[in-house]
Amino acid sequence: MADNGTSSGKGQFDAAVRENRLIGERFYKLKLEFFGEGAEAFEGFRPGQFAQVDISGTALPPADSIPDELRDSAGRDVLLRRPFSFTDVTSDRGRTWAELLYCVVGPSTLRMTTLQAGDSLSVIGPLGNGFWVPEGKKTALLVAGGMGSPPVQCLAKMLAKDYPEITPTAFAGAKRAGDLPFEGRMDEVSREIGFVLKEFGRHGIESIVATDDGSAGFKGLVTDCMVQWLTGNSAPRKEMIIYACGPEAMLAKAAAIARERGIDCQVSMERRMACGTGICQSCAVECRVEGSSETVYKLCCKDGPVFDAREVVFSDRE
Repeated sequence: MADNGTSSGKGQFDAAVRENRLIGERFYKLKLEFFGEGAEAFEGFRPGQFAQVDISGTALPPADSIPDELRDSAGRDVLLRRPFSFTDVTSDRGRTWAELLYCVVGPSTLRMTTLQAGDSLSVIGPLGNGFWVPEGKKTALLVAGGMGSPPVQCLAKMLAKDYPEITPTAFAGAKRAGDLPFEGRMDEVSREIGFVLKEFGRHGIESIVATDDGSAGFKGLVTDCMVQWLTGNSAPRKEMIIYACGPEAMLAKAAAIARERGIDCQVSMERRMACGTGICQSCAVECRVEGSSETVYKLCCKDGPVFDAREVVFSDRE
């Protein structure tokens, strides 16, 4: 059954913070709960969609806990909402919980570390178009680069739950082991049979780690790791699909690999978003026009963030 990756019903809702915990080097997981109309709207959240979160009223942490490199920027006003995708969305009897992964890199995410259970956040969503599942696919390669992992984790759960005919394999890459945004690895026996990361292993999905410096798993780019896997796999390419989210250079490489091998590929793009709803026009993505040499600009927030990789113009990165 084909799946178009869209959901109906979006709006502005209040979400209650249920948990906010440190899981690694500057990586946190924030668990939110929606009620009423918000619970109904986010029950239909599709992997790859996102939400705009208002951080403006959130306090800074104590001065002595602010990293040195963020001290100058920490005091800046946070005026615009920040876009986040979710690693997991679960609904039960009119209540919906959403898990958000973030890394402390600036004034907004620094403030998020002070959120506690019982706090409230204003959230707009679900926004954009997520990943979709074309008919006839039996093998899915899930490629996450750094903080591109949240929508890929969410997709992994959906594939395991709703598409038993598809066998997914996850590839997670980062510059070094400390930059992998995961809670830890599976035990030695699990790793030996391919279940390396808990976030995928809990869904019965094999995972492969790649780091640029070789501090964990495959030494090199995650796309090179995927090529090595493809070289040793004889599954029909027309029955494969690549889902990728991460730095744009990685997405360009994944798109090129897919094109060269005749594999369908979807990429989740990232742009600076002021509104997240298509009003400000600030998140343009250059796209090809089928059957023409011309290109058009589409909006990452409204037409994406997930695009067919054949559509996107990656300029000199390809």
